[in-house]
Amino acid sequence: MDTITKEQAKQYSPLTLAFLGDGYYEMLVRRRITLRHNMSAAKLHRAAVEKVRASFQAGAVERIAGLLTDEEREILRRGRNASGNIPRSSNPAEYRRATALEALFGWLLLIGETKRAEELFEVIFE
Repeated sequence: MDTITKEQAKQYSPLTLAFLGDGYYEMLVRRRITLRHNMSAAKLHRAAVEKVRASFQAGAVERIAGLLTDEEREILRRGRNASGNIPRSSNPAEYRRATALEALFGWLLLIGETKRAEELFEVIFE
């Protein structure tokens, strides 16, 4: 997989990082659920939706906050402060924290730190 330097990755907008991180985080969720539960696709989908919704991701930020490096906290801050369209169905504070988490996961993927992303992911799901 192609990777870029941390400095190059920091040049991406936080919403671009969140775009990538959203897909990566969802793939990690789907993999985890599939490996732990052999059930219908509809049930797997419902289980995944519970873990990728903004309210869950916002709580996830709280669970990993104390484990982050200064650099990771900076990416999280940039993601939280990014201005985007918040869906009416979402709580704005939760949505911003969820975007922050997605930006962090996107940044980690871009720089090739998938092991670090998976470590944080495991803490989220403990």
